[in-house]
Amino acid sequence: MSAVDTLADKAEQVSRRLAGETGFKGKLADELADDAVFLRKLKPSLMKKRARGEAPTDEKPARPKLGTQPSSKSGGGPSPFVVIGVAFAAGVMLAKWIDWRGHAHPRW
Repeated sequence: MSAVDTLADKAEQVSRRLAGETGFKGKLADELADDAVFLRKLKPSLMKKRARGEAPTDEKPARPKLGTQPSSKSGGGPSPFVVIGVAFAAGVMLAKWIDWRGHAHPRW
């Protein structure tokens, strides 16, 4: 048993242990199971066989899992233009206040 097999076995054991969990641990279990399968394909002996033509090389690559990312149209926060406008207005007001306070106590 090679080091790659040992690592794949450990990843598979952890994924089985976390499989019943919800949230982040549940997602991690799925990823670890996929990693265990991938690691088994990285064994040096299999790589040598594929290079010599003794092992199949026509496997289709696994499709990556597309996570559900929030769309920018789904109300993920205020518009960036509004944030920039508010920051600009606050900066102008702060500059005017500092300038006004400077006239209140001149240093001449």
